[in-house]
Amino acid sequence: MDFLKIQPIHLDVLREIGNIGAGHAATALSTMLNKAVDMKVPSVNVISFEEISEMVGGAENVVASVFLRIVGDAPGCMFFMLPVEQAEQLLEDLLVGQTVNLTSGDDSDISLSALQEVGNILSGSYLTSFSDFTGLNLQPSVPATSIDMAGAILSFGLLEISTVSDYAIVIDTAFTDIERQDEVKGHFFLLPDPLSFSKIFHALGVPLDE
Repeated sequence: MDFLKIQPIHLDVLREIGNIGAGHAATALSTMLNKAVDMKVPSVNVISFEEISEMVGGAENVVASVFLRIVGDAPGCMFFMLPVEQAEQLLEDLLVGQTVNLTSGDDSDISLSALQEVGNILSGSYLTSFSDFTGLNLQPSVPATSIDMAGAILSFGLLEISTVSDYAIVIDTAFTDIERQDEVKGHFFLLPDPLSFSKIFHALGVPLDE
């Protein structure tokens, strides 16, 4: 894919998909938690793979991540990543009354399970939006959750799928607990396989080769 072919119209379409996905995810989270949750998509960009770790504070910064593989008409992989401090704040909003420390190991099972469920909801909501817009069949694998340095997580993810994606679609995601007015910001990365990028935009009616 030629990165220079990405135009504002492509980002506008991706932002619209992101907003619809965020709306679905907010509804699902609100139902699960029985509390009002708002989600917004402040920005959407296409970045090089090398820039992903920079967006989450650098390759050595410890982050919380949910990784999954996409199968179907446009294979690829997805990461939901956010700094550990933001992940702990998000989980404390979800697990009311609990103090979360993801790096201590004391309550990691419950916390990671909750984080995985959030990743499930997010990925399902965004993939449904992509499928509805494109008509492509996109299915998520079972997600894997981890707390590690961003560089290690990204390397493992790409090693796991035995491919290298040159570019990623990054959907900035902001959660707000309406009651507490806490805002948590994370990054949702979609890394299509090399041949999938053009297929996605062609299906969206904004092909890259024009």
